[in-house]
Amino acid sequence: MQGFRISLTEKATQKIKDYLASEGEDLALRVFIMGQGCCGYKYGMALDNEVLEDDVVVQNNGIKIVVDEYSAPLLAGSEIDYVEDERGEGFIVRNPNEQSTCRCGGHHHSLVE
Repeated sequence: MQGFRISLTEKATQKIKDYLASEGEDLALRVFIMGQGCCGYKYGMALDNEVLEDDVVVQNNGIKIVVDEYSAPLLAGSEIDYVEDERGEGFIVRNPNEQSTCRCGGHHHSLVE
């Protein structure tokens, strides 16, 4: 997908690099849409050692990010951040393509389940 962009904040970059240091430097961050709920998309993230033929691959802050062809148009222009607040801590996706119809809070995801 030409012109595809997804970015990582400094804090998310450091957290992902910490995971990569313990799991394997050659792994990629796979980001995907798991489905859609009442408050917008549900996101998934995982460390992956496989890149499929139809995957979109980009580099951001030295991290290889892999997105499947279905999720790529829905994630284009998104920013992944890592937050720590009173609700806990985790990764969130700020997606300009998402128009939430309710106010149920941010989308927190962990790379390790």
